[in-house]
Amino acid sequence: MTKNKLFTDFDPVSAKAFKQKIQFDLKGNSYNDTLIWSSNEGIDIKPFYHKDDAAVFPEVPGMPSFWHIGEDIFILDPKIAATTANTAIEAGVETLYFIADAPFNCKTLFDAITTKETPIHFRIRFLDESFCKELIQEAKDRTIYLNLDLIHNLAEDGNWYHSLQEDHRVLNTILQKEKNTLSIDIDLYQNAGANMVQQLAYGLAHANEYLQHIETQKVSLPTLTFQVAIGSNYFFEIAKLRALRQLIAVLSQEYAFAKALKTHIIARPSLRNKTIYDYNTNMLRTTTEVMSAVLGGADTIINMPYDYIYHKANDFGQRISRNQLIILKKESYFDAVSNPADGTYYIEAITKQLAEKALLLFKDIEQQGGFLKQLKEGTIQRKIKESASKEQTQFENQEKILLGTNKHPNPNDKMKDNLELYPFVKIKPRKTRIVPIIKRRLSETIEQERLKTEV
Repeated sequence: MTKNKLFTDFDPVSAKAFKQKIQFDLKGNSYNDTLIWSSNEGIDIKPFYHKDDAAVFPEVPGMPSFWHIGEDIFILDPKIAATTANTAIEAGVETLYFIADAPFNCKTLFDAITTKETPIHFRIRFLDESFCKELIQEAKDRTIYLNLDLIHNLAEDGNWYHSLQEDHRVLNTILQKEKNTLSIDIDLYQNAGANMVQQLAYGLAHANEYLQHIETQKVSLPTLTFQVAIGSNYFFEIAKLRALRQLIAVLSQEYAFAKALKTHIIARPSLRNKTIYDYNTNMLRTTTEVMSAVLGGADTIINMPYDYIYHKANDFGQRISRNQLIILKKESYFDAVSNPADGTYYIEAITKQLAEKALLLFKDIEQQGGFLKQLKEGTIQRKIKESASKEQTQFENQEKILLGTNKHPNPNDKMKDNLELYPFVKIKPRKTRIVPIIKRRLSETIEQERLKTEV
């Protein structure tokens, strides 16, 4: 039986012919002024992309053949945390992500988790050498990731955990026992308002500080885990993750020992565009964001409950956020194809431009003395603040829309009595070595004003 090919009766149309037709339909209006817009990253977006204009796009290395559904679990009591983890695994979670602000009984936690096959990530928001050694020892044959990030703590808190020398001494000791130790937390830059070029360049420079340290200290090469926040610019966010993998590959080629560098990308929805009013729209936002994460090539995706910013962790919010990922994987078949964005002219073009611009900014940072030097001088903080201010102005002028907040708000929506958590920026007065980078949501000022006027 002969299969008929589709569209054989139609002649191919060149990019030039497309543009001529568009120009004709514009009736004298400028093609560039009318249809081309520029992103906050300085990338001009055309109304169409055609194979005639497509360059040879570089391969995106390290794209995963599958992705894991992850879930955040805070550890206050290790037994309760383990029970929560077991429930999550039964409900479809494939990777656990524990967050702890203080030491806990590691043996109690591991003994109570029913399966040993599930990978376990930790975000240890303190630095304790003996505790980390105990954690590694009690994990035994489990796959764990410690996700320590000294530079992230400096950038967010303004201080080292102890001091530069002591922090790195502890890190060296832990690296000798566990390769899955280091994390590069790019999510801080996105949630503070950095544009995508800045996020990529700062993440690359952040990683380079660790690679330089590893080369100097001659410790074993670790797996680098990149933590990335995903915003609502759907196609750009897909391109951002792809560009990140390309940039990591470029950086690793500069170090002889790092050519076999293993990376793991954990993606989460951004905090920056989440709101307390009309909060159900947060589910729509997180859905497109985790879709971008899947198509962009994240290894693990952890969704954010719709009520994350104002409610304590609860079963309903966790179940909804988990089910969003399960639906994408099991019912929408988002795990059926690896790297589905390959060959899409638009995404390939954005990926290329993001990577090129980020690489130029990274080189400038290195020429100016490196990431840590620019953090200490306040240059990184100033640049992020400038980008955040630009985006805030767009939000206030309704050029950037958050439905239910700065567009079509529901005046009958009341939240004052529903806030279990303080959803706004908290700054505790303290002496710091550097100016900290502050996460801030776009809608905070509007929400504070609305709360004041609620009857």
